[in-house]
Parts: sequence; structure tokens; C-alpha cells
Amino acid sequence: MLDSSQPSATGDANKESHVSDPIPQLAATLKAAGDPLRLEILRLLSQDSYSVLELCRIFELRQPALSHHLKVLAQAGLVSKRREGNNLFYRRTAGSVLLQQLFSGLDQLPLSASRAATVDQIASERAEASRRFFADYGNRFREQQELIASYSVYGPQVAQLLKPGRHALEVGPGEGEFLEELANRFGTVTALDLSETMLTRAQAFADERGLQNIEFVCDDTRAAASRPESADCIVVNMVLHHTPEPAQIFHDLQKALKPGGQLLITELHDHAQDWARDACGDLWLGFAPQQLVDWAADAGLSRGRSEHSALRNGFQVQIQEFLKR
Repeated sequence: MLDSSQPSATGDANKESHVSDPIPQLAATLKAAGDPLRLEILRLLSQDSYSVLELCRIFELRQPALSHHLKVLAQAGLVSKRREGNNLFYRRTAGSVLLQQLFSGLDQLPLSASRAATVDQIASERAEASRRFFADYGNRFREQQELIASYSVYGPQVAQLLKPGRHALEVGPGEGEFLEELANRFGTVTALDLSETMLTRAQAFADERGLQNIEFVCDDTRAAASRPESADCIVVNMVLHHTPEPAQIFHDLQKALKPGGQLLITELHDHAQDWARDACGDLWLGFAPQQLVDWAADAGLSRGRSEHSALRNGFQVQIQEFLKR
């Protein structure tokens, strides 16, 4: 006689089957995405993070209406949000393999001309804010840098990860200290910076040290992308949190790397110290390590070595290596 207090094997199997069945969850996810406007939002957020106010501008919606759509997408796990000071920024989540396949076609569709123009305008405004900061405070750069993470904290560690090659590129060389490491290890080096003020300071450092194999270019990373497969190694030290479109940086630099080339990123972990915006010109309050990994993977780069260190002032620094397949 069966003991009625014990669940039957058939009942357990049915229960496990129900729990592990991904179909209901997938159906709910697709229902949340099954709106033309939400699909456009997902397409835009696949590459970069945008604040609610920026999204309102792009899609020409009032904030309550847009917030409703974002709430539906967030509840379905399709977007994630993070607070940057007084603003909430949204980005599309990686999702399951099946969802990534479903969205791969969506991501190939272009934005309308008017929305693409607004996106470009927002990127220009972000870049101008960063450019203005370094034009005004370039002479205080080292002082501001010391507030968060001085070069001595990460420079020697990055140098140990360098792979030998013929040509290296540093994006945002700051005062120029790491250019000396590169100039002594590579035949030629390019220093690329959007700020003319900071590039002048880096060049003065190089002249003082007698570094003759460095080319100085005042431009953004699109200039690097215009030289495809030219760099064996690219270094980006404490720069991404100043850039308007961090995800796009990975795509540009992937194009500039030779096959098998190395990209080294030094960045802050995500943090909540909002004072860094005004004091140091930060556009972003650091990044979660997985965020960098996701951006790199989306650009066609594979993950290499990584190092992480905590500082006494509450910040954490990550050094991540990515390789071109």
C-alpha cells in the first residue's frame, strides 16, 4: 500500500518538469518585448547605456510614458539599470543564448535618421563635457588623479602584462608616464587623446625624457579604427569613465588591433562616490568587471588575464586583458 504522505515519483517528475520548463518564461519575455517601441529601445540599449532623460529625447516621449516601458522591460529581465548620481542609466542585459539569437537580427536594423541624429548629439554633448573639463583643469590633472588612483597604483602592474610587438597605441595618455614604458618596448608608439591640453602635457613629458618614437594624435578612437590592424598592443588607462560611449571604444580598438593583438584596460570598479564627477570630470562612476567583458565580447575580443586591487579611499581598480581572436 502506498504511503499517501510521500509524493509519488510521477508527481516529482511532473513538478521538476514544470520548474525547469523554460517555455513559460520565454513567452513572458517575448510578450514584454512584443511592442514596436520596446524593440527600438532594446536595439538602442544593446551597445550603450542611456539615462531616462536621454531616452526621452531620443524617442520623443514624456518621462512617465517612457518609464512605463522601461519598467516592463526591467521586470522581464531585458534591461538592467544603475544609478549614476541623480540619474538612472539603462542598458540591455545579455540574456539567454536563445534571446541573443532572437535579437541578433534586431541589432542589424538601423535607427531612423532623426533618432540617430539625436543619439549622435548626445554623444557629442558627453564628449564636449569631458573636453571642457580637461581644457579647464588639465594643469590640475595629477592633483585630481591622486584623489582616486595615482599612476603608481596601476602603472607597474599594467607594464608587467605587456606583450612584445612592433607598434603600440595608448588612448588617453594623461601626463605621459606610461608612454615611456611603451616607447622602450615597442618600435613605434601612437599617443591618442581627444584633449589637446592633455596631449600637449604628454608630449612635453616625452620630450623631457627624450622619447623620439612617439606620434601624437589629437582625435577620438575613430582615428584608431581608421588604421585597421595596425597595433600589436593598445593600452587604455583610467580613460573609459571619461568617454561618452565606452562600448564604442571597444569596437574601434578591435579594428585597430592586429590578429592576436592585446588590449589592456585599466578602470575603476563601479562605485557610488558621486563627487568624482565634479572633481575629476568623470562621466561614469566606474564599471562592473562583467560590463567590460560583455563589451569586449560584443566587439569580438576574448578575455585574458585580469588583476584587481582595493584602495584605501574606497575605490577598486581593475586591469583586464582582452585579445583579438
